[in-house]
Amino acid sequence: MGLFTFIKQPDINQGVRDYQKAPRAVLLDVRTPQEYRSGHIPESKNVPLQIIDMVGSVANSKDTALYVYCQSGARSRQAASQLKRRGYTNVNDIGGIASYTGKVER
Repeated sequence: MGLFTFIKQPDINQGVRDYQKAPRAVLLDVRTPQEYRSGHIPESKNVPLQIIDMVGSVANSKDTALYVYCQSGARSRQAASQLKRRGYTNVNDIGGIASYTGKVER
């Protein structure tokens, strides 16, 4: 693995396209409620990183496909790691909404 491979950020736009193709998947916004209200990707569910253990309220089972994003990618990386440690088997860190080029809801 080269240096640039290591620092490459996930492509949130591709991640949203993948989410849209995945049946029964959950698009998970792990930012604060205030950040979520300021603009979020349509259909996303807000479960802030600080209460990520509450993800069961939006994910029916541990094998539900989860597509996780935040503002810049740091919190989504942390959330994805925590979710995997909690036994979720289909976790996809798609990065930060700051790079998103699609429609945003308020």
